[in-house]
Amino acid sequence: MVKNKNKIKKSKGEITFNCINVIVMALILVITFYPFWYIVVISLSKTAAGGGFALWPEELSLNAYKVLLDYDAVWTGYVNTIVRCLLGTSISVVFTAMTAYPLSKRDLPFQNLFTNFILFTMLFSGGLIPTYLLVKNLNLFNSVWALVLPSMLGAYNIFIVRNFYRSIPASLEEAAIMDGANWFYIWYKIIIPLSKPILATITLWILVGHWNSWYDAMLYIQDNDKTVVQAILRKITLENNPSSVSAINTLMAKIQAGSVMPSSKMLEAAITVVTILPMLIAYPFLQRYFVKGIMVGSVKG
Repeated sequence: MVKNKNKIKKSKGEITFNCINVIVMALILVITFYPFWYIVVISLSKTAAGGGFALWPEELSLNAYKVLLDYDAVWTGYVNTIVRCLLGTSISVVFTAMTAYPLSKRDLPFQNLFTNFILFTMLFSGGLIPTYLLVKNLNLFNSVWALVLPSMLGAYNIFIVRNFYRSIPASLEEAAIMDGANWFYIWYKIIIPLSKPILATITLWILVGHWNSWYDAMLYIQDNDKTVVQAILRKITLENNPSSVSAINTLMAKIQAGSVMPSSKMLEAAITVVTILPMLIAYPFLQRYFVKGIMVGSVKG
């Protein structure tokens, strides 16, 4: 077997650096992953763990998940959150893509004015009270539109998509114009198919933003049947909401006699896992577009 004579020998400094790099990356991985694993362990334990580290449930139990699966408010919140995410993400991606396309044209009249106006909204917001009054005056209270319309367009997403559009060769559009295509047809049939990486990137951002959002639901949704699952999680974990606690206590009584009742800590851990699980499932399907989209969208000017 012939040895590779051209193999470059690493110096002691490079070997030391690589070892330190691996150790540091491993520590970062453990520090990042362990909090989530700890929550999973607590949710699967038969009794709530005390202090310190917990690497595995001492005694496996699904009691906390049984309680949550019988808690109607969790299912209702899940449905409301899914509706919000699908509706809000679809509207935001479509309007962001449409807004970014004309801004990508350097010969657009008043292009700098439009760009600076959008940039201003990224640096300065209207504020909480004006936004609240606007939603109230538009009669959007207690509806999914109060959670979707105020965040429909984001300046940062518009600029990222605009920069990606500018990376597409202009010759494609010129050829389509010569064939008689209008601008909307060019955007829909040519630009959008070529923009899958950046659209998948902002879809992930917007989807995660809607899924994790609870503050706007707390402000604009008064009906418990229309609230989102994150607001329910907050009520259970922070507010110690009497209605939530009494409902859970009633459900715990339905668990078979002789079983250990899940503690509030176990319930909090279980609903946390249930809340973040969909994002963990969806993220790998969009991840392959993420790096390509964000790199091209941010570097090209």
